[in-house]
Amino acid sequence: MTFARPKTLAAIVVAAGLVTAATLLPTATASTTSRTAGCGKPAATGDYTVVSGGLTRTYRLHVPENYRPSKAYPLILVFHGRGKTGAQTEAFSDMSKLDAVVAYPNGVLGDEAKQAWQGAPYSAKGVDDVKFTADLLDQLEANYCVDTRTVYATGKSNGAAFTGILACKLADRFAAIAPVDGAFYIEGGRCAPSRPIPVLDIHGTGDTTIPYGGDGQRDLPDVQTWVRDWTVRNHCDQDPRVSQQGDDVLTFTYRGCDADVVHVAVTDGGHSWPGSDASSGPGYVTQTFEAHELIGKFFKEHRR
Repeated sequence: MTFARPKTLAAIVVAAGLVTAATLLPTATASTTSRTAGCGKPAATGDYTVVSGGLTRTYRLHVPENYRPSKAYPLILVFHGRGKTGAQTEAFSDMSKLDAVVAYPNGVLGDEAKQAWQGAPYSAKGVDDVKFTADLLDQLEANYCVDTRTVYATGKSNGAAFTGILACKLADRFAAIAPVDGAFYIEGGRCAPSRPIPVLDIHGTGDTTIPYGGDGQRDLPDVQTWVRDWTVRNHCDQDPRVSQQGDDVLTFTYRGCDADVVHVAVTDGGHSWPGSDASSGPGYVTQTFEAHELIGKFFKEHRR
């Protein structure tokens, strides 16, 4: 598939360098891990359920082909966008290529009978997805050999925004988050994380679904404001170091933080997953880097 060339590079704020080679998360050693009760149990890729808040919820699980139940692996939760599924997100995101246990949960049907996550105006009313995530983590840690210090969350659009809510409310369970094209509605509520948490944010400046500059009519802040809020929470210097990759990606690294804040902007990038194909969403899809590689590298650098 051929993608259109981007227009001129926009002046945007981004943080941290990008990678060009495949990046795999490390399998932790016993001396550096907090091993779970699931160590020693057999594991299989497949579709599973968990009961939370009186609802039977579903998720797709991927375990590495070389999975060994005696070793503790990183655990990554990947949250789909509105109207999508965990299986669809697994297909375009390539997150299952990382050397980790990866779970793709499914949201509950909200407005227009589309699956969505807490914090958006169209999500299912009365559903506590934060509690569901905690219950899901409990089940995964009980059944699989993972390191509780290397638990991460990423996602796209509405699912990406939900990772921000998790960082605010479950910072004691996650080592880092990495939202892509996040729809950061103000309905997410006040953010008061129990500890500084590393954040990698990726967004296209040409995204017409969730505009980079925000949308006041939908209570969507501009992306730079959302990133800046995290630099304040994590006590970063406000003068980032700028770097560039290719002709369509700028990065700025925020320094002096209690926990790293990274923002990656793709010039003219659409509502899409970098490095994927058109199935990830509308608009220009950069091939300058692959999101799963960059996210894997960022996660690898951060433990709780």
